[in-house]
Amino acid sequence: MDAEVVSVVVAGLGVSGLAAARALARRGERVIVLEGNDGERQRAAAAELAPLGVEVRFGEPELPEGASLVVTSPGWRPDHPLLAAAAAAGIEVIGEVELAWRLRGDGAAPWLALTGTNGKTTAVRMLTSMLTAAGLKALAVGNVGVPIVEAVREPYDVLAVELSSFQLHWSSGIAPLAAAVLNVAPDHIDWHGSLEEYAAAKAKIFRNAPTVIYNADDERCARLAEPYRAAGRRVVGFTLGAPRPGQLGVVEDLLVDRAFVPDPRHTAEELATLADVRPLAPHNVANALAAAALARAHGVPTGAVRRGLAEFVPDPHRIAHVARIGDVDYVDDSKATNPHAAAASLSAFRSVVWIAGGQLKGADVDDLVRQAAGRLRGVVLLGADRARIREALERHAPHIPVVEVPGQDTGVMDRVVTEAAKLAAPGDTVLLAPAAASYDMFAGYAARGDAFAEAVRRLAKR
Repeated sequence: MDAEVVSVVVAGLGVSGLAAARALARRGERVIVLEGNDGERQRAAAAELAPLGVEVRFGEPELPEGASLVVTSPGWRPDHPLLAAAAAAGIEVIGEVELAWRLRGDGAAPWLALTGTNGKTTAVRMLTSMLTAAGLKALAVGNVGVPIVEAVREPYDVLAVELSSFQLHWSSGIAPLAAAVLNVAPDHIDWHGSLEEYAAAKAKIFRNAPTVIYNADDERCARLAEPYRAAGRRVVGFTLGAPRPGQLGVVEDLLVDRAFVPDPRHTAEELATLADVRPLAPHNVANALAAAALARAHGVPTGAVRRGLAEFVPDPHRIAHVARIGDVDYVDDSKATNPHAAAASLSAFRSVVWIAGGQLKGADVDDLVRQAAGRLRGVVLLGADRARIREALERHAPHIPVVEVPGQDTGVMDRVVTEAAKLAAPGDTVLLAPAAASYDMFAGYAARGDAFAEAVRRLAKR
């Protein structure tokens, strides 16, 4: 029997898989989608693809004979049997981002790309706002917003591309005009296997970029960028301190550029003020500097950088002020889903009643607790891995009162907020910065943040 003739296999029928299948079918490729979950959403997606001639196979994915390329969804691990079988057979495996790069037409919009453990979405939206303020037709794509394989078909002037470590793992040929790494801290170790492999995936964003932008205050970022100096690339740092030549940074209350100016040794240009950064927190200033560096690499004038920052509206659940009750502020940073993000959030406040817990995904919290101990007035713990955070507090902050709220139901949040209010004194901030994922109790970090905000509002009415 002759081998089955298959051009491309798409692994997974999520947002990126659906977009990839559509794009390939429109090009006349024969496409087979393999999907392990047979649910209502997946069936609806299959029905959408059927008129394009795309076949969707449900059940345990098996590599069809004759496959010439596999396009995988970013969440599929490299050791998945299907992907391992493809690799063993010498079949190339790429992701939707790499596919999008290969499908770009002549005169396609350049990419300004960024990655990092935390702050990616905020920074890419800041960047998009700056590009738009400069009069450019720009769009945030990739790990946020529109799938990039769909965006490359449209006539944009420039694309602001947010990339996760998963997406970068499956990318090899992308060549953004400029690329930035915001920060690197342990995360997704269960997927990548080690911190070194995780960092190596992040570093792939620099591989083909003529301008390399890195966080000069982050030792791991600096190490990732250093080899590109010797390679003759333009290497630009950003820092929360005063910038050296070739850097962007902060002088008093000003964000300044000493990289994209005619004479970096002797001159600097003002980009914005700290008051233009919202919400104002150290890690958000770093996000703004990274976005500004990418915008400046594309030739955006300083005035548009400032207008873009001033017009930027932060996404929900990112240091969002919910209410002030009895001179205590309640702040929702549910997006702080790992210890690095929680540390940045905690550093923005002087005296904190910290709400933490959830799924730690194997992350260590000792450094986080050690660094934050001096700011903590009390801690309320919830979620599956709360005991690990309690143990770290016992080691590094034994004087801090800790309340555990057991239970896995979403109604736990009312009890959590009540306990936090008991620990708080006037001038304190009750901060939801969980340092953990939310899926043990909630549909996602947004649902967790909404539950917190609703519980705070009910508290205010008592």
